[in-house]
Amino acid sequence: MRFHQVAGSAAVTAALLLLAAPSAGAVSGQGGSAGPAGPAGLSETVTVDPTGRLAADGTVTLSGTYRCTGGTGRTFVSSSLSQGDSRVRKSVGGTQAVCDGAEHRWTNTDRTDPGRFEAGAATVEASVMELRSGGLPLPMFHAAAEQSVTLVADVA
Repeated sequence: MRFHQVAGSAAVTAALLLLAAPSAGAVSGQGGSAGPAGPAGLSETVTVDPTGRLAADGTVTLSGTYRCTGGTGRTFVSSSLSQGDSRVRKSVGGTQAVCDGAEHRWTNTDRTDPGRFEAGAATVEASVMELRSGGLPLPMFHAAAEQSVTLVADVA
């Protein structure tokens, strides 16, 4: 098999894993979190704080908590924000995660175009995702959640 065929097959496999992972029980409903039970019955979770910050220059800050176990690769808490059309999302930063079974805080900040978001209701999706390598880094989701939040304008 030629290199480009192998690389193409690996890319398709990774894409399918990305699409299948949330439907495999990693995503829960509003404000919830889910994931496999870890040692001593600890659950892997991610939460989103009910309030996000919005600066005048378009900088968005989101936060919450996470807990994960058994991470062997680089693990991150990622978040995305939508307002209005839920099909249009903006990635908001990424924080490196420590999967030691303890609950940790996460904060993600990213600058968006001024005016793209406004104070008020919005939706945040957050996930704890590990990149496991076995040649090609493959995503492994520890937990994911979707939460309705209120964006609050920072007072300058």
